[in-house]
Amino acid sequence: MTRYVVDSWAWIEYLEGSLLGGKVRERLADNRNEIFTHVVSLAEIISKVRRREKDTDAAWSAIMTNSKIFALSEKESKDAGLLHAKMKSKHSNFGLADSFVLSAARKLGAKVLTGDPHFASVEEAVMLS
Repeated sequence: MTRYVVDSWAWIEYLEGSLLGGKVRERLADNRNEIFTHVVSLAEIISKVRRREKDTDAAWSAIMTNSKIFALSEKESKDAGLLHAKMKSKHSNFGLADSFVLSAARKLGAKVLTGDPHFASVEEAVMLS
């Protein structure tokens, strides 16, 4: 079984039905995969969907149906903050939400499913292209 934490970038592609979103769909449909979404990503996705004036309920339902939500704890927040500081020293535009996703992937022994260029040099990333 392969575990994936699907980041906001990948979910948006999926929700838009793009070619790269089709690659996300393939991973979601494969029963050998275990799919997670970080709760911070969930907020980020809903915000983006709303700003694009799309259906937030449909986005919410798709994510909740197709993935398990990785929730926050105080410890995860601290770990993500430390990881963010480390990543920021190497990649000045590495976002805090990205740090939550990467930290969760490391805790779960998972890969980050993304196409976000911020993850291009991250070992755990599976880059969609």
